[in-house]
Amino acid sequence: MAATGSTPDTPNPAAIEQAIATPMVERISVDDTGRVLTEPLRDDIRYLGGLLGDVIRAHAGEETFRLVEDSRQDAFGIRYADRTRDDLAARYVGRGVSDLMPVIRAFTNFALLANLAEDLHRERRRRIHLRAGDPAQPSSLAGAFAKLADAGLSDAEVAAALVDAEVVPVITAHPTETRRRSVFDAQNRITELMRIRSRTELTPAEEAALSADIGRQILLLWQTALIRLRRLTISDEIVTGLRYYGASFFDVVPALNNDVRAALAEAYPDADFGGMSMISMGSWIGGDRDGNPFVTAEVVTEASSSAARAVMRYHLDQLTTLHQELSLSARLFRPVTEALTELGAHHVPAGEPVDGDDEPFRSAVTAVRSRVLARALVTLGEDVIDPAERDIAASSVPYDDADEFLADLDVIDEALRAGSDASIADDRLAALREAVRTFGFHLSGLDMRQNSETHEEVVAELLAWAGVCDDYAALDEPARVELLSRELTSRRPLTSPDADLSDLAIKELGVVHAAAGAVDRFGPRAVPNYIISMCTSVSDMLEALLFLKEAGLYVPGATPSCSVRVVPLFETIEDLRDGAATLTATLGLDFYRDLVRAQGNTQEVMLGYSDSNKDGGYLAANWALYRAELDLVKAAREADVRLQLFHGRGGTVGRGGGPSYDAILAQPPGAVQGALRLTEQGEIIAAKYAEPVSARRNLESLLAATIESTLLDTEGLGDDPAEAYADFDELAELARRAYSALVHETPGFVEYFTASTPLSEIGALNIGSRPTSRKQTTAITDLRAIPWVLSWTQCRVMLPGWYGVGSAVQEWIGADERRLAKLQDYYENWPFFRSVMSNMAQVLAKSDMGLAHRYAQLVDDEDLRERVFTMIVAEHERTIAMYTKIAGTSDLLADNAALKRSVYNRFPYLEPLNLMQVELLKRFRSGEDSPLIRRAIQLTMNGLATALRNSG
Repeated sequence: MAATGSTPDTPNPAAIEQAIATPMVERISVDDTGRVLTEPLRDDIRYLGGLLGDVIRAHAGEETFRLVEDSRQDAFGIRYADRTRDDLAARYVGRGVSDLMPVIRAFTNFALLANLAEDLHRERRRRIHLRAGDPAQPSSLAGAFAKLADAGLSDAEVAAALVDAEVVPVITAHPTETRRRSVFDAQNRITELMRIRSRTELTPAEEAALSADIGRQILLLWQTALIRLRRLTISDEIVTGLRYYGASFFDVVPALNNDVRAALAEAYPDADFGGMSMISMGSWIGGDRDGNPFVTAEVVTEASSSAARAVMRYHLDQLTTLHQELSLSARLFRPVTEALTELGAHHVPAGEPVDGDDEPFRSAVTAVRSRVLARALVTLGEDVIDPAERDIAASSVPYDDADEFLADLDVIDEALRAGSDASIADDRLAALREAVRTFGFHLSGLDMRQNSETHEEVVAELLAWAGVCDDYAALDEPARVELLSRELTSRRPLTSPDADLSDLAIKELGVVHAAAGAVDRFGPRAVPNYIISMCTSVSDMLEALLFLKEAGLYVPGATPSCSVRVVPLFETIEDLRDGAATLTATLGLDFYRDLVRAQGNTQEVMLGYSDSNKDGGYLAANWALYRAELDLVKAAREADVRLQLFHGRGGTVGRGGGPSYDAILAQPPGAVQGALRLTEQGEIIAAKYAEPVSARRNLESLLAATIESTLLDTEGLGDDPAEAYADFDELAELARRAYSALVHETPGFVEYFTASTPLSEIGALNIGSRPTSRKQTTAITDLRAIPWVLSWTQCRVMLPGWYGVGSAVQEWIGADERRLAKLQDYYENWPFFRSVMSNMAQVLAKSDMGLAHRYAQLVDDEDLRERVFTMIVAEHERTIAMYTKIAGTSDLLADNAALKRSVYNRFPYLEPLNLMQVELLKRFRSGEDSPLIRRAIQLTMNGLATALRNSG
């Protein structure tokens, strides 16, 4: 057993001073090979930076340009020890906020351009590898299929494992993603122009013209406000989430689904993959009301209708283009199938001109489009239809569902193939058919989510109003389950239109009724899940089902039915530990087991990465999640239920972030089973999905990892992993103790955290639609995970991504070199542990105790400041030392060359943003309050979030 009473060594004051004085970027070295490989990247950054500098000089003036340039030179001087942070910080002291604003905007815009250059460089490197015929890279579909081929799996094995395969990225709102559509569009235009510059042999005149075009776009970017002045509304977040469909998803998702199906069919010809569409899309924006009072019935309707409107417009636009393209003449095309002729002759409104017998494909497309118009009119109203087409819509027969629409497109496809025109069928028509399979008439599934405490309160009120139970809250768990089971096997509702209910109950019931309306209008895929936050018991799950019953979505009976799955979300470490028992007990109820059987015999469970981390720290949370998955897999197997896991990951490592491919491969055996849902949030969405090339790469990595994890042994611990599991039980407990000693047990910690980070400003500065806390308290437990992580990220401590690991490892190893050897072996062979350590190292590389020390000076209580900050720095150094022992290198980014180059090349540019933020926070907290200083602080937050790329 590990030692339990020792206290980790604290570095001496000199070591702490050294840690504060040394920027983390000084600990990262890029060798000559790395410099050669990144020369095109640095060329792009210099080029874009030069154009931005020209814009700043011309439009902000020489003085501002000099301040920006001097700040840049000082920032790089800090790296080379030619300058100090005091030198750079002194440039901002005493300057007016109006003077600092353009400097903040300059470095924020530079971060946007640097992101763009890095994405283009990764694209460039991939193209080099592909042209060279190099082996398929990990995380690519080609790489995944190569591994499957090596494994020698049979067609039947692959088909059985992937029969219900599904990968669902779920788009969620996030307070650090505040960029406006104009900024988003300008970035995309610059990206396309830079691609032309990179790939095209230009004449001097062409190059000058292209530079002028890029400079013009940078000027537009410079003169466009980066953030809104007013607080974001959920409507804003809905619009932001939907923009990614036009930017990439409409093009990429159907094509990728087609490619996966074709690749599987080619590799395993005896298996049937005909109906497979692995990727579909989900959303929480407008349905997640956990801690967000602004999600109402009207918002649910707006979110589902906006999504349906977007996909209807896409389908109609594609049909218009398809009509233009399919000009095939019956005089030249043979044979024209009877089904095509019949399709073209039917469902065309009386008096509406058609293309006649000579252009049968156009006639068929006209007929199909008229029915889609009719469907849009029935479900969305006239606003979505051009006034000139409203008569056509009103006189046509609407499709009942997307399957009918797809069946008619299949008729057109079969007719083209009958005439040996498969190449035409494989183009736009194939993409549209796949889009209909993927997006239907709903676009994406809108999940409902609410906290179990709210459910309990409202259910108690409903039961009391109906005369069923006067004091539901007083019942113990068995009595609650018995009562709820009785109600859920009865068809009797608990409410009526004239019920005298509280505002909370009316609002909550209104939301589920709106969800039922969305299902009725757009189909069952429009609202697939009802998620229970902080789910701790069987009654928590049944209370949510009772809500669905009141809305008519759950129908009791001998064979109960419900198109919406009830999904428990296990969040804290304790709840993760007990999750399998909760699931087993719920499945033990006959009526609930019958319901799951009717829902395809699949039970979805969501795992919370954020609150578990906030509860117990990085290592304890990661191990609790791994253990929970093992237990849930076992429970589902014993209940003969297919388990589908939903990973509530954030952008930062502290919230489950990190490379998705590695994270999926690090799941325990049986945890994937062909199905994966995961949240995608904030600036991570922009980084991954803002344009088609990056969207394709990132979605492909999700597919590759899902396929590999489903069909291959990726754990790497052999047949008896019990010893490894026991070791990590001990390590996780030690890490949790070290973390709790700081976060939960140190007197004054909350005061230190609030003062040394921009936490209070996050709540005050109109960032996001959601309040920063679930309740109006200062308790860490009530604080939402995003502001918790975002605050530590802004001040460059990054505490949720590493704290407690160093102490745990040091104490567990003690003087036993054999234990160190075991951890080194786990690091080498166990993807879970390697992923945990690699992600932690990335966070440590982005942290900076020198900058953190400047934020610590915002804490007025000197004793508290020194006590807590010393604990943080000591653990930071200890964790780096332990990582070095396990990984065998002091290079924190040895296994991530791309991130190493990014950190080395551009992290000096973060220095001015951090130092200006500290200066502005000092002024703001000393009483200098104005709209300008608030906006300046918000801009520094946005700039740092943009530059760090995974900040909340």
